[in-house]
Amino acid sequence: MKGRPEGLPAEVEARPVVLEIRDMTHFFGNLRAVHNFNLTLKHGELAGLIGPNGAGKTTVFNLITGVYVPTEGEIFFRGVNITGLPSFEIIQMGIARTFQNIRLFSNLSVLDNVRIAYHPHAGYSLWDTIVRNRHFQAKEAELTERAQEFLAIFGLEERQNDIAGSLPYGLQRRLEIARALATRPQLLILDEPAAGMNPQEIDQLMELIHFIRERFDLTILLVEHRMRLVMNICEWLTVMDFGEIIAQGLPQEVRDNPRVVEAYLGRQAVEIK
Repeated sequence: MKGRPEGLPAEVEARPVVLEIRDMTHFFGNLRAVHNFNLTLKHGELAGLIGPNGAGKTTVFNLITGVYVPTEGEIFFRGVNITGLPSFEIIQMGIARTFQNIRLFSNLSVLDNVRIAYHPHAGYSLWDTIVRNRHFQAKEAELTERAQEFLAIFGLEERQNDIAGSLPYGLQRRLEIARALATRPQLLILDEPAAGMNPQEIDQLMELIHFIRERFDLTILLVEHRMRLVMNICEWLTVMDFGEIIAQGLPQEVRDNPRVVEAYLGRQAVEIK
């Protein structure tokens, strides 16, 4: 199957396909940012997308989530062609993402950041909102309770009334992931979640990613520069350079691949090795 390495366990290969990207290419004017990109993720996998700066990784994420429309190629989510759909429809279908630069409502409370993510599932109408009737009040109370339960899962219940922007960096990242999961995704896309973290926070992040995959039965696609993180949690990796895939394989295979070493360290490093 295109977009997958060889040697993955048979029980994994038997799972249903969650995301399939077929021959995706994207241009910004005359600049080709992504070329002939193929990727297939099965249910429950935790895969990584890596490469040097400017390789096209975030562009791929933006194409999957509807920020850009591919110049060529198609994207399928759970068998449905989502190519060209707007971001809000893609989110409603079950794809959530975080960003390299944390995007919280920094002036709102921790609780309100999660409540906002729940609102598409609130279950009341615009009229209910305007008149603030009993149905609206009951649903708002239910939504608040669900958000509080969700914060408890992430260890943020005691900070629910804090302003989100006042949280330590690691907790802000945890809140961003919690808010993304509140949209009820089947696929979670994490864009450099360890950016700006210290080693202790990275260790906590690795535990969190493993936990949320099991707790929420998720498929996870991760972009990250911290190789210790990627090598320790990803089951397999796709490596990009100059918009193209140069390797796909298990972490050990990718780490020892001369093209990957060259992309990260330069040709001289490969020759010395």
